[in-house]
Amino acid sequence: MLPLPQESDVPSNEAPTALTLALDKSEKIQNIVEQCADELSSVNLKLKNELDTHPSQPGAQNALRSSELIEGKVQECADDLIIVNQALEEEVKERQAIEKDLIEMRIEGDAARHEALHDPLTKLPNRFLFSDRLEHGLIQAKRHGWSLAVMFIDLDKFKSINDTYGHAAGDVVLQTVSRRLSDVTRGQDTVSRQGGDEFLLVLLEMKDEAAAAAIAEKIIRAVGQPCSIEDNGNSKIINIELSIGIAMYPQDGETGTDLVARADKAMYDAKKSRVRFAFTQRGGS
Repeated sequence: MLPLPQESDVPSNEAPTALTLALDKSEKIQNIVEQCADELSSVNLKLKNELDTHPSQPGAQNALRSSELIEGKVQECADDLIIVNQALEEEVKERQAIEKDLIEMRIEGDAARHEALHDPLTKLPNRFLFSDRLEHGLIQAKRHGWSLAVMFIDLDKFKSINDTYGHAAGDVVLQTVSRRLSDVTRGQDTVSRQGGDEFLLVLLEMKDEAAAAAIAEKIIRAVGQPCSIEDNGNSKIINIELSIGIAMYPQDGETGTDLVARADKAMYDAKKSRVRFAFTQRGGS
């Protein structure tokens, strides 16, 4: 079972980190220390001028020497803080660069996982993601006592559309069918393209076969609406027809493999009988 894509825990570099907050605080302290050094320098200058005018003041001379020592120490602290803050600033830049790289890697990884789990033409989940969703749905159904329906859908006469109008027109039909299937199913359900003109659906919490039949009829009406394609530069309207096979859990199987196989067989029974949809024939081969 393939793991589903997960959101990364990489932090956004727009939010302040502990390092940037520490740098901001240290820069504020540096500014205060530099202001103290400037104020001490101004006071010492005034003391010197006073001693030049009145030199016979030994107490003032001692005070000046002490103040100049303090000024020197404060200035050394200011210089040390400048060095520390420069180092912090470089580390902040390095951290931001690393976070940016991690975010880009996360985006690339998410895109790669999405591409690996989705059909490139229709953007629907592919068979791998479908299998994961089906297994998860079966676990929930067993736990809560729910019923579950698997629908196998095949477009009728799709080959003739490709042969008559070209593969580009066929791609338009597949994309149209994909949108219509997604529009008429619930968010909790899964619509998947298995390849070619085959689609698989997992319908969770089905009350009974009548509820599944109602959804099948809804799908047939929605998908069967006119579809516009290009034919040698001219717009042409065609009608899309499909056959649906339905298997129910737990009546028709308890594993995803069994349910898909029986829905596939029911779809061929529908084609053979020329009906739009058919349930698994229980008790048969």
